[in-house]
Amino acid sequence: MREDPAFEEFVRARSAALLRTAYLLVADHGHAEDLLQTALLRTLQHWRKARVAPEAYVRQTLVNLCRDNWRRARVRPRELPLLTGAQDGRAIDGPAERVGQRRELVTALASLPPGQRAVIVLRFVEDLSVTQTAKSLGISAGTVKSYTSRAIASLRTMLHEDDFAGQLSHHDATEVDRAH
Repeated sequence: MREDPAFEEFVRARSAALLRTAYLLVADHGHAEDLLQTALLRTLQHWRKARVAPEAYVRQTLVNLCRDNWRRARVRPRELPLLTGAQDGRAIDGPAERVGQRRELVTALASLPPGQRAVIVLRFVEDLSVTQTAKSLGISAGTVKSYTSRAIASLRTMLHEDDFAGQLSHHDATEVDRAH
């Protein structure tokens, strides 16, 4: 299959941001890379249709692939991460503290139910509106708001309210407050 230069440029420009989205959806770097690669391959296969809004197309594909994985995960034993060295938190100090805070946030996100996690990632990381998030997930705007509220309450509990506010940008914190 011959690639379109526009597709190649899109991948160069947006793959890092899309990888971040995939990682936040699945909380595993290797799985996120595989997920994004699959989503980009599907996008290339449907490039004529996807070229109109390629980032939205890939994002929707990522969400759909995650849904498929969540459904399959119900019947398969849960995989446990392998911790080594700095990954287990022993080597975090000084400027690396922010990395620890991010890791704590990603861990907290991973503990949310899949639907709530997807809503939080699309709303606050991808900065989609309630309507866009609802459309991407195939749920109502009311469900997006409900999931957002429940997820934020859970995250606040897990991350301690004071720390949680510091981990979101000012814009995100404003959105969080509006969701209540």
